[in-house]
Amino acid sequence: MIRLTDHIAGLGPWARRALSLAAGAIVALGLPPLGAWPLAFLGFPLFLALLETEKSANWRAGFTAGWLFGLGYFAVAFHWIGFAFLVEAETYLWMMPFMLGALAGGMAIYWGLAALVAKRLGGTGLGLVLAFATALAIAEWLRGQLFTGFPWAAPGLMADGMGGLAQAASLIGMTGLTLLIVLWASLSHALSSGVRRDAVATLCIALLLPLLWGWGAMRLASATTGMVPDVAIRIVQPNVPQEAKWRDENARAIFDDLKRLSAMATPERPEGIGGVTHLVWPESAVPFLIDESPVARAELQPLLGGRTALITGSIRVDRNSGPEPDVFNSIIVFDGMAEPVARYDKWRLVPGGEFLPLGWLLEPLGFRKVVRTPGNFTSGKGPVSILLPGGLKAALLVCYEMIFPDRLIDPADRPQLIVNVTNDGWFGRSTGPWQHLAQSRLRAIEQGLPVIRAANTGISAVIDSHGRYLHRLPLMEEGVIDSSLPVAIATTAYGRWGDGLLLLLLFATSGSFVFLNLMRRR
Repeated sequence: MIRLTDHIAGLGPWARRALSLAAGAIVALGLPPLGAWPLAFLGFPLFLALLETEKSANWRAGFTAGWLFGLGYFAVAFHWIGFAFLVEAETYLWMMPFMLGALAGGMAIYWGLAALVAKRLGGTGLGLVLAFATALAIAEWLRGQLFTGFPWAAPGLMADGMGGLAQAASLIGMTGLTLLIVLWASLSHALSSGVRRDAVATLCIALLLPLLWGWGAMRLASATTGMVPDVAIRIVQPNVPQEAKWRDENARAIFDDLKRLSAMATPERPEGIGGVTHLVWPESAVPFLIDESPVARAELQPLLGGRTALITGSIRVDRNSGPEPDVFNSIIVFDGMAEPVARYDKWRLVPGGEFLPLGWLLEPLGFRKVVRTPGNFTSGKGPVSILLPGGLKAALLVCYEMIFPDRLIDPADRPQLIVNVTNDGWFGRSTGPWQHLAQSRLRAIEQGLPVIRAANTGISAVIDSHGRYLHRLPLMEEGVIDSSLPVAIATTAYGRWGDGLLLLLLFATSGSFVFLNLMRRR
């Protein structure tokens, strides 16, 4: 590492910038579905060697290095979003480089600020590693909170491919995993100082990785998956191509396919829908207002047979909201007689998808949100727990809401399960659906709650309260999942205290680099 640092110190400015970009891109390969997380142990030390050897005292130098590092990371991590602009390419394709560039560049600002703080406070070697891991974890937490928040592709998501380590999400959540993964991946740089005290401290920190990994493996080995009695769930994955989904002439065929799949016989349930207590359809399952369609409800009655509840994503319109009716991206619950008995309105809307930020500025330039509705969607109220037919209490979440670890459920009214309906058909066979699924798995571990996930084109799944996949349907395939409902476990530490343990970790890492700096000055 000393030779690497010396070599990097001799690079010209353009070579350094290119290397920062490349280091970020390398780290992003650790995310699902590739899951090449060992590459993070190359990318982070490479960037810290660049940051440490930055000779300019100008604050812009540290920020620029970090911003380029983040830009490389997010350009790779977010590339799947570009697939959404291909659905109606004649309308949206020209927007793709502007929107993706703005998103990756905007998210990279957080990493630039983290690098600036680390450069100013961290010094060299282990001190720089501790300062950067702490600053980046804080930056990632802020990225999930400010300006509606967008915590997609946090480095902590790499834990999805790291076996038992993912169980630490039940203690410290996704941002806590980000802190530890960045810290561990950067430790080889800590040895560059050549200070024996740093080497001993580095070894102690490194030992936490196998210890926490082993704890998680034992947690899984001792966990049993009990099932809620008298609950039988069927998830329908219709695999409707996104380009066909919103055409009026396809409405009848889409609805008929959903009914056919809902009623079909399977090896697990040869009698078809008979005995199914809860039927789950994906986000905006049909291209019409299902709760306002007497024909649709009349056709649902014999399907549901007075016994099966339907939980479906649907667009909903509130015609009593004023001169301009409010439009919601909702989940509507029908009882066995096809009567709507509960609803949930999505409250975390997708910027650029369901509403256009700075619309007063961007609309005159020709920019449009990707999902076509008259005006923007209206935000509902959440998080809330919804009582389903049969007495189950559920947190209902639409698509994007599943990426947020905080304010996911109502802590005062803890549900028995999370139902997530989504339409990842916008993103084809890209990495997006896999990353979305991995984040759903982390939410199950964080909250100790089972997740029932219905996705239009996949990946639909049943995930137990420890994050284990009990069932999955392949991406871009039609099918159904028949499953019992896994039981919820006791409230996890993260579910009880949120980011409280993360705060303690941040105090420990920030206090450590302050202590190291004081020791060096002496």
